Amino acid sequence: MNAWLALGIAIAAEVIGTSALKASVGFTRFWPSVLVVVSYAVAFYSLSLVLKTIPVGVAYAVWSGLGIVLITLAAFVLFGQRIDTAGLIGMGLIVAGVLVLNLFSKAAAH
Repeated sequence: MNAWLALGIAIAAEVIGTSALKASVGFTRFWPSVLVVVSYAVAFYSLSLVLKTIPVGVAYAVWSGLGIVLITLAAFVLFGQRIDTAGLIGMGLIVAGVLVLNLFSKAAAH
């Protein structure tokens, strides 16, 4: 499997798991709790595959950076949570950092 595809799967699974964690209400709701466990298992397994070819610093920067943005979007859509201008600017800087890391850093080369 392509490492970048596996990283995308890891990110998506982590976003699903974190969203389900909110919906599980402290693991008091069964199906959201099951989704948390399964999603995190998929996320970490996929991330373990990624780390065979992509340096850990790069993989984690992309995973956490994009995860923050996607979790914020999921929280807005699913739970009606809002973010202010400073938060939007911060997320823009995170995305910019991930892009710089991947487009210009030699550390991203594998």
